[in-house]
Amino acid sequence: MDNCIEIMVAGKEHLPYVDTILTTIEVAAKKRGTGIARRSPDYVKQKMLEGKAIIAMDGETFAGFCYIETWSNKHFAANSGLIVAPEYQGHGLAKKIKRFAFEYSRRRYPHAKLFGLTSGLAVMKINTALGYVPTTFSELTDDDAFWNGCRTCVNYDVLMRNNKTRCICTAMLYDPEQHPEDHLGDEPLAEGERPEHVVMPLKRETAEASR
Repeated sequence: MDNCIEIMVAGKEHLPYVDTILTTIEVAAKKRGTGIARRSPDYVKQKMLEGKAIIAMDGETFAGFCYIETWSNKHFAANSGLIVAPEYQGHGLAKKIKRFAFEYSRRRYPHAKLFGLTSGLAVMKINTALGYVPTTFSELTDDDAFWNGCRTCVNYDVLMRNNKTRCICTAMLYDPEQHPEDHLGDEPLAEGERPEHVVMPLKRETAEASR
């Protein structure tokens, strides 16, 4: 796999990468000058152990990540924390990770509406390509646990001043009922079942040149 990146559901073997993942997310947020809902190492570790995290690996080197959250008794799901390590950016890896997470979420939670809050143009474009549409905050989950997760974001005061009706982020929603052409939910995963890894060819000289 020296010339490939593998995208897969993370497991306990990936726990040693948690600190690297969180540092990469925080550095990227500071570079963009955007807010982010910070997660603790224990939170991310639990996601990995529950099979609710996606990781991209270049051999033993971390390349990208995101995790899955569910709200309102699994009526809503979100793919959060999408990040690609700097040396692997510019190869379309974020799109691959997002699509893997999207398809995995659709099969694991076939009746859930998928949503996201983002201030990043790149993520908005990826979401749009997957069928997400901009929506109002009132169409999202009313689960307090979700909104409490925004407390660690630097823009939390903006959210609260507007009574959770708007913020710096754009809300985007994918409602499977609005996509009759989407049959992913027709093949739900059994409990504990995981999709096959996705292998993404990597041009070694290009990746090395970006480091």
